[in-house]
Amino acid sequence: MALATPEIEALLGELISAQQNRLRLLAGRIAPHLTEEDLLQPHDHDAIAGHPDFQFEDGILAGYLALRAALRASR
Repeated sequence: MALATPEIEALLGELISAQQNRLRLLAGRIAPHLTEEDLLQPHDHDAIAGHPDFQFEDGILAGYLALRAALRASR
C-alpha cells in the first residue's frame, strides 16, 4: 500500500526531528561548549566540522531535508 503525501510528510518530519536530535547529542559529546545556534553553521566550528561521525550524521540529515524539498517541489 502506497503512503499518501501527508503520511510521507509526517514520516519525514519524524525522521528529520530524530536526526537533528542525534546530531545535537553527538555534537554535545564532541564539543560540549557549542550552542544550538552554533549547530546551524557546523562548518564554522573545527571540532565538529572535521569529525567524520558528525559529517556522516549531518549528511543523513541533509538527505532527509533534500527529500522533503523534492517532495514539496513536485506538488
